[in-house]
Amino acid sequence: MSELPWGPQVMEHNQDQSHADQNDGGRQSHHPASESGTLALSLDDFSSLEDRILRAVNLVKRERLARTAAEERASHAEARLQEQTPVIEQLQKEIATLHAERDHVRQRVEKLLAQLDTLEL
Repeated sequence: MSELPWGPQVMEHNQDQSHADQNDGGRQSHHPASESGTLALSLDDFSSLEDRILRAVNLVKRERLARTAAEERASHAEARLQEQTPVIEQLQKEIATLHAERDHVRQRVEKLLAQLDTLEL
């Protein structure tokens, strides 16, 4: 994450204030004009920060909505899968039965062909 735009200004103010305190013999001096100049964020900096915060909030809202929608889709997909599982099992049994029938028919046809071959000899 990038540094905040007022970071250097605050540090400069703190350094200036500590030097001023040392030079004043520990007395607290308040200079409203100088403090507002060093501590105050420019309107552009504040607006920029506000815009960044609003964009971050909107991004989080969108991501939460997207996550909720994805969770709903996953839930529906799981429900459909549970509904389809018995159908899949039934179809697999039918396929196995049809394969067995096909093998039985193949054996019968091979026997008939073998009998025809014996007749021709």
